[in-house]
Amino acid sequence: MLAAVLATGLVQCLPKMPDRSLWFAVLVMAGLLAAFALCLRALRAARWSVVVWPLCVGLLAAAATVTRIESRLADALDPINVDKVSRVVLQVGSLVRVRPGSRQFEARVLSSIPEGVPESIVVNWNAPGYAGPYSLPTEPDGYFPDLEPGQVWRMALNLRPIHGARNPHGFDYEGHMFAQGLRATGSVRGNPRYQRDKFWSSLRIVAERARHHVRQAMLPYTESKRYGAVLLALAIGDQASVEASDWEVFNRTGISHLVSISGSHITMIAAMAGVSAWWGWRRIRWRQHALAEYFPAQIASALAALCVAWLYCLLAGWGVPARRTFFMLCAGATVHALRLPVSGMTLLCCVAFVVVLFDPWALMATGFWLSFGAFTVLLITGSWWGKEYGHASRRPSAAWRLRLRQACAIQLAISAGLMPILALLFHEVSLASPLANSYAIPVIGVVVTPLALLLAGLSLVPGLDAAASAVAWLAHAALSIAMLPTVWLAEWDLASFDAASAPIWATGIGLIGLLIALAPHGLPWRHAGWLLMLPGLAWRPNSPPQGGWLLHALDVGQAGSIVVRTARHTLVFDAGLRSSPVSDGAMRTIIPFLRSQGVRRIDALVVSHADIDHVGGVRSLLEAFPVTQTYSSFDLQAYLERESRMLGRELVPVTASSVSSRCRYGKHWHIDGVSFQFLWPTHTATSRRPPSRKRSASRERNAQGCVLLVQGAYHSALLTGDIGQPEERQLIKRGLDSVAVVMAAHHGSKSSSDAQFVRTLEASHVVAQAGHYNRYGHPHPDVQRRWERSGATFWRTDLGGAVTIRSDKKGLSARSTREASPRYWQSR
Repeated sequence: MLAAVLATGLVQCLPKMPDRSLWFAVLVMAGLLAAFALCLRALRAARWSVVVWPLCVGLLAAAATVTRIESRLADALDPINVDKVSRVVLQVGSLVRVRPGSRQFEARVLSSIPEGVPESIVVNWNAPGYAGPYSLPTEPDGYFPDLEPGQVWRMALNLRPIHGARNPHGFDYEGHMFAQGLRATGSVRGNPRYQRDKFWSSLRIVAERARHHVRQAMLPYTESKRYGAVLLALAIGDQASVEASDWEVFNRTGISHLVSISGSHITMIAAMAGVSAWWGWRRIRWRQHALAEYFPAQIASALAALCVAWLYCLLAGWGVPARRTFFMLCAGATVHALRLPVSGMTLLCCVAFVVVLFDPWALMATGFWLSFGAFTVLLITGSWWGKEYGHASRRPSAAWRLRLRQACAIQLAISAGLMPILALLFHEVSLASPLANSYAIPVIGVVVTPLALLLAGLSLVPGLDAAASAVAWLAHAALSIAMLPTVWLAEWDLASFDAASAPIWATGIGLIGLLIALAPHGLPWRHAGWLLMLPGLAWRPNSPPQGGWLLHALDVGQAGSIVVRTARHTLVFDAGLRSSPVSDGAMRTIIPFLRSQGVRRIDALVVSHADIDHVGGVRSLLEAFPVTQTYSSFDLQAYLERESRMLGRELVPVTASSVSSRCRYGKHWHIDGVSFQFLWPTHTATSRRPPSRKRSASRERNAQGCVLLVQGAYHSALLTGDIGQPEERQLIKRGLDSVAVVMAAHHGSKSSSDAQFVRTLEASHVVAQAGHYNRYGHPHPDVQRRWERSGATFWRTDLGGAVTIRSDKKGLSARSTREASPRYWQSR
């Protein structure tokens, strides 16, 4: 079973699917291995089959996985339908995600004109108008109908393939959506028409419909409460309305698993149902005989627990942790009923096999590794203390102290055991996790979650409004009390630490050390295994040599952000786009990338100009990292004060921890053998009076933007911002000569990359940061051809993801993330 799981995981790591002829040879080899194993058995040499059978099963599992992958890849959006409107009849297939001014849901396509639309898509329905990046969208009264899972609609959709940003060690949105079987996105055009209701069409639709009704019933009791969204998440797994600030608190304190539907919640609810059924089954009589005389109470209680667990898993959305817990409960109940001598680790292997058998893409979910990892540690540590021999007397206080000691040790072991996985997946490890979980697990697991489920049940029954309100108040009060110390812990500087992305060998050593540390008592130097986890947790990527530099042009959509690293310093040029009051490019991309690189401080932050696609993430960067020096072409402090008023938040002063300066022609500094010099704006350019027309004002901001030249010992790079052709010609007049790497000005706009500018620079690599399917048509085809004709390699972040360029004495090397880490599901 482990061989099958491992083979499935290896297939998921392939950059592309191999030819069918290769997999035919694999099947033949598996058949030959099976025949060989049978021959060994006949020759009474069965001990060698321990090696042969896993190879055979692994090859069969790999071939089966490839078959399922190719089937899903074939269900793709036809190229003739890309970015065009199609008329689609679809069925709402998931709980609708409700946001101000928009609705989003998964849908199953029933028919389309023209054909060539995938069976499963994501539909985005937005209200007219755009509220801007500093206020939440609004929607006209009654604009959106009551969308429910199972409804059939006729819609006109503008369809596009699934596409996400690709950055080193960043979240793979395309892989996440592919694992769920979603192959395209559709934006609603015009007025959709309701057709009919088919909520009974499948068990999944029935479960999603039930989740919808429970959410609608609970909303009147939760929407006005501070942590009402958490109560919804605990009851039905709907985490869409949990605030981003709350998630940051949960992550820093290591209790995110308690806010989602975790295995502990399902096990606890199933245990409550089982104990209640066991108690009642032994006391209820039928025809003057107890029910236990007809059917054993233990088996009846196990069946009741499984039924309740299954219903709760369906209500929670049937995620990977829920599936793992349910299958584990099924296996445990079966072993108990049949009196089979099976160990816990054997059960765990069986459950992992079943989960991957039903869904081979479960291995791509972080919940799979966290859920199985935590349960593995729990199984190992559960046998540390052994069992009492005989009937030794123990005082109640001593027994409670022993139980408390065991619980604390197990919690510490789980927190430490998950460190390598958390560092690899999230680049952040919580040190406050053991303390936070020590009180959060009993409060949320034993008090809040049962009350949230009781609230869900009471809210569905008419006439029980008072009881539902009381339960909602009690659940929220208990959760609020638990959150008081949790928020305090999250504000502690040492609540968590960032872990850079370590190589696979360092993570492997850490896992080996974890197995040694968790070994049974008696192994010499067992505790030294924890030290083997240090290389992975304390890893720092190799920095450029003295005089060299490393440039990362991040994939931040239709925006700009470049990270330049030298031997001991880090510079960030522009901060991405602010898309809403609670989301910007720094939160989504820049901060996670810097953490994955082990960056603790930003030595210089340059904001080229005040356009929202370049300055939008400055606030988040200042909150996340100490910044030594900031440069900008405008008054950055005044901008942040204005932004704070528009957002209604506390001001983040730029001068509190850094020195703020204007970028001017001639200003320069020298660090680690690399010189940085501003070539633009000049004093003449910045003294112009701002025009009155809005469009002209935007062009004026672009023209006054900072232009930075990075000159290393071996190569140079030019960071241009959004300047236009007049500014480029002025740079040539001022003596700008050949440059090895150039960031295409204004995202590759037609108004930039002047022909003389291109010929003079003689660049080897040119990078255009642009958004996929952006409405401006950036980069312009003429600009790309102009640079390529000059001999430059033209890189596009919208097609290749983030571009990394390294300069050292060995030469200049460049690569894009999609080329460096190809995946079979990514768009090409």
